[in-house]
Amino acid sequence: MNKALRKAVIAGNWKMNKTRPEAKELVEAIKPLVADAGCEVVACVPFTNLETVLEAVKGSNIKVGAENCHFEKSGAFTGEISADMLAEMGVEYVIIGHSERRQYFGETDETVNKRTRAALAAGLKVILCVGEMLADRENGITDELVAMQTKIALKGVSAEELKNVIIAYEPVWAIGTGKTATAEQANEVCAVIRATIEKLYGKEAADGITIQYGGSMNAKNAAELVAQPDVDGGLIGGASLKAPDFAAIVEAATRG
Repeated sequence: MNKALRKAVIAGNWKMNKTRPEAKELVEAIKPLVADAGCEVVACVPFTNLETVLEAVKGSNIKVGAENCHFEKSGAFTGEISADMLAEMGVEYVIIGHSERRQYFGETDETVNKRTRAALAAGLKVILCVGEMLADRENGITDELVAMQTKIALKGVSAEELKNVIIAYEPVWAIGTGKTATAEQANEVCAVIRATIEKLYGKEAADGITIQYGGSMNAKNAAELVAQPDVDGGLIGGASLKAPDFAAIVEAATRG
């Protein structure tokens, strides 16, 4: 990480886990462990837990995010939640384009772009996910694919709006599998993303954007990953559901 140029962010992605009482219990356990964090700490939680967690984090340094939002402001979209609904609640962040949304729920690069723009228009900060499948890596097209995903996702996003975007590089083959890209592999792709941002928006924007790693980062490998110059934190899955593990990752980012 280069904290002189950009903010380090550790964000937990709880996915489809935790009832409201369980969510409150987890947040209460995390709060004292990250109170002195030297990085931004975010909990991205299921829609049903947002109100509970927003109340629980009051007075703490933990920010709250949602795991998705729709690209329309309102309408006949049964089961969906708009960015305006999230903003009205006091939610600050939203994850867009997670590989599980792309894999299981038909998200495309184009709908990721529409959701990103809707979230930014509503005043939310976006954690924008990009990453390759195992076959893409084996075929040697990781760099091209991730650059393309980044370009399409940010189509129509202004340089000013980009200041509210974090990009999370998540190699799909390393999510929930226990496999992790090596620190060098993670840094290489994060550097590709940064170079893509420089081509689109210039060097100052590229230097300033936070790029996370999001493929099975855990308490054991976090320090090595965040020590890389282009890895500015992590989007944490399973480890975010265990207060000590999540706190250890935050500590690694604080030291890094």
